[in-house]
Amino acid sequence: MSRVIDVPGSADFESCHDELNEFRRDVLAGLNKPQKQIQSKYFYDEHGSELFNQITRHPDYYLTQCEIEILNNCKNRLARLLGSHPFNLVELGPGEGIKTQLLINEFLHESLNFNYLPIDISKKYLYMIINDFREKQPRLKLTPLHADYFRGLEWLRKNSQNRNLILFLGSSIGNFDPVITLEFLHHLCNSLNPGDYVFLGFDLRKNVDVLMSAYDDIDGITRDFNLNLLKRINRELNADFNIEKFGHYATYNVYTGAMESYLISMEPQIVTIEALEKSFSFDSIEPIHVEYSHKYLPSQIDQLAQETGFVIVDKFTDSRNYFMDTLWQVKEQK
Repeated sequence: MSRVIDVPGSADFESCHDELNEFRRDVLAGLNKPQKQIQSKYFYDEHGSELFNQITRHPDYYLTQCEIEILNNCKNRLARLLGSHPFNLVELGPGEGIKTQLLINEFLHESLNFNYLPIDISKKYLYMIINDFREKQPRLKLTPLHADYFRGLEWLRKNSQNRNLILFLGSSIGNFDPVITLEFLHHLCNSLNPGDYVFLGFDLRKNVDVLMSAYDDIDGITRDFNLNLLKRINRELNADFNIEKFGHYATYNVYTGAMESYLISMEPQIVTIEALEKSFSFDSIEPIHVEYSHKYLPSQIDQLAQETGFVIVDKFTDSRNYFMDTLWQVKEQK
């Protein structure tokens, strides 16, 4: 059906040596800071990814069901917009595929001429996508790209003249801090051609109790997901974090509009990480920051589009106005 394309400059992404070195450097830098932190991208080892999939299916975690509702309501609108011309459906960091499957099914049903290009740095995950679609949609044109997002988009720009619809689903954009968000969107706009579309998810600001339940669910799956980060450090960097001596804490920052997640040392302790040849002291109730998840006002979303070279084509929200998917287009050159 298809094969994974190794984009030049990306073939070494999954080198265990390189990945482990980056993990080692980032953990060292983060734990050496006066306010300790570990980047949220390290949540997603194999077990962490499975836990996150459980989170997305939990009733307290509203985001996934909200976006599924939106996609069911707007998929026909997108199909009409893309029309009869060939196009590329490009997904940055494909997830489980449930949401994207809704669009693909609609586009195939409408007999649209398109190629689906998932871009991910995990070749193993891309092969899973191939096997899944081979079974579900054998007639789908599929070109998986093993690359980081922007190397993948650069390859696409050189190898296809078709218009692009870029998917960046979920609330992934919310994990960036505001400066990085602007840089990312500027880079995204500059990586595309005038007239290309971007379909982008934003979690909206809402009742704080709803947010707290989503990021600290009643069954403790989010707690286990966050604590799994310490288990990964123990396993891959030969550390001795005592998981029982750390707790999960989530809070909403009313000034920044971000949910913030921390791992809290429940007592004074010293943790040794042999791969770093270093020990780290923790005070009682000392936090490790592990994630931001920014929530947006509609006016902020409008401003982001305007500042980064996009025109807003349409906006879609769920019935509770919890989540917004926006369709942007790269400005045509004058």
